[in-house]
Amino acid sequence: MGTPQPTPEARRTRPDVRARDGRPAMATLQILNEVRDFDTWKAAFDSYERLRADNGVRRYRILRSVAEPDRVVVHLDFDSDEDAAEFLPRLARIWATPLSQAQLVSHAPPELLTLVTDRVPEG
Repeated sequence: MGTPQPTPEARRTRPDVRARDGRPAMATLQILNEVRDFDTWKAAFDSYERLRADNGVRRYRILRSVAEPDRVVVHLDFDSDEDAAEFLPRLARIWATPLSQAQLVSHAPPELLTLVTDRVPEG
């Protein structure tokens, strides 16, 4: 019969977006920041790498506005809504540090998002 091939549906869906128990990843905290200087802010963000790893962040993405490069979106992915909610007090403590205060012009309250679909379009 040969080697089983993935179905068209399986090829369009990202298999790496999974929680520890194999379920699709459930929660993303979206954080919108306006920063004074991106490079300095990014160095400060990078200094919290261990804290993110130790507190349930499975992966993250940083996006910048093309029109306004000091507007930054951060997506922190967690296994569950509960894990994301547990991270919020840590995030508040980070924002309260002098380092963060010096770099942030403003930030919106974090928004909890749930992954519904992540696929490559057919065509």
